[in-house]
Amino acid sequence: MKLSTKGRYGLRAMVDLVVHSEEEPVSIASIAARQHISESYLEQLIAKLKKAGLVTSVRGALGGYIPSRKAESISVGDVLRALEGSLDPVDCPGLADEKGCGGADVCVTKYVWKRINDSINRTVDEIKISDLVRESRQVEEKNQVPGSCCEKKE
Repeated sequence: MKLSTKGRYGLRAMVDLVVHSEEEPVSIASIAARQHISESYLEQLIAKLKKAGLVTSVRGALGGYIPSRKAESISVGDVLRALEGSLDPVDCPGLADEKGCGGADVCVTKYVWKRINDSINRTVDEIKISDLVRESRQVEEKNQVPGSCCEKKE
């Protein structure tokens, strides 16, 4: 399974939105600048996140976007599914509840596909946006400390 830029950029945008919306709504332009994403592309991603109920728009001079729910209740899976659709890397008709594959009763590989699909979905659902926000803040703190990881130690 390979995520498109929709999923990768959209997840970065969602984390950025949560990090920077504590004081006021966040503009698309500010997210685009920080994340190096085209504003027009970001508008498309935010529209999908809004349609999925993950972000809310705030109108007015100081308008922008805010998360619709607390970061602890938004999973990476919620964001990726809103942007990418199903995350199942294998679309096996034998796994469908109704009118699946004619050979589903004798197919042994469908169990492999089910486990792979379930594992991916479980993993992205366990990771919350709040976990990524926490990681983001730790990275920011490290970058603000004098010196960097690229300097040679003596």
